[in-house]
Amino acid sequence: MNSFGRIFRISIFGESHGEGIGVVIDGCPPGIPFPLEDLTTDLSRRKSGARGTTPRIEDDNPEILSGVYNGKTTGSPLTIFFKNKNTRSGDYESLKNIPRPGHADFVALKKFKGFADPRGGGHFSGRLTLAIVAAGCIAKKILPHDVLFQSEILEIGGSKDYESILNEAIEEGESLGGIVEVKVSNLPCGLGEPFFDSFESLLSHLVFSVPAVKAIEFGSGFKSATMKGSIHNDPIISGDGKTLSNNSGGINGGITNGNDLLFRVAIKPTASIAKSQKSLNLKTGQIEEFTIKGRHDSAIVLRTPVIFEACAAIVAADMYLIYKSYNTER
Repeated sequence: MNSFGRIFRISIFGESHGEGIGVVIDGCPPGIPFPLEDLTTDLSRRKSGARGTTPRIEDDNPEILSGVYNGKTTGSPLTIFFKNKNTRSGDYESLKNIPRPGHADFVALKKFKGFADPRGGGHFSGRLTLAIVAAGCIAKKILPHDVLFQSEILEIGGSKDYESILNEAIEEGESLGGIVEVKVSNLPCGLGEPFFDSFESLLSHLVFSVPAVKAIEFGSGFKSATMKGSIHNDPIISGDGKTLSNNSGGINGGITNGNDLLFRVAIKPTASIAKSQKSLNLKTGQIEEFTIKGRHDSAIVLRTPVIFEACAAIVAADMYLIYKSYNTER
């Protein structure tokens, strides 16, 4: 449900316009140095403010409620909380009876029998990814020091040179999707627990918890369906498992193979747009034209690279702790 992981286990909570959002991390090893400044870089990468992102700008100052003493983790549950300060809940009053197309409004209404918080998307909001990024910061500190995370936006709206198409979408009150690529170098070989907890299974599970994700691929991905086996196979060239190519994306048999973990994620266009749309008015039973107020991202993909880094870090940290548990000399 709202928890993920076996040893390094995270639980997220909160709503977009509630008191705040946060994460509880259980299974974090004791003694990890954890000054608040360690969160700053990744949290700032997720922040809005750039053109194409929401005008809603939050402080996102983390409050450590438990699990840290004298600047180091204690081994008890680590709780990180972020207050919501810049909310405009009145923007959503007109949408109470008109579920937004492409959004979770309708399914949330049905599943939770009308009790779900609808303001700003409530618990379905992308704001909850702030908790995932915070947990990812801790996860990165658990992994070996040479593990390196890199991510980049490959395209927005189908274009690699996307500045002009993004500006055009903003002017039209439209939104755009995009593709993000993540590479993780120097992961230990042997992470992953086949069959159902294979590394790509768990990473896909967590990535799809991020709102707006529609697809994920590893290595050559969908292109592999067009390749011959002799081309797709990655020749092993050294005893540590390094390969000449990396069509597998760093995973064989659900287990990391010592090469770069490489995956790409497809993000759909933001559902909430300024452009006029039509939807069913649940109160009148009529299809009505309406516009969405509020502050929304024209291209939410702009803020997602660090989120997917966090997803990879969380899964890797969990699998690394499992790996260490049965690879300890006795």
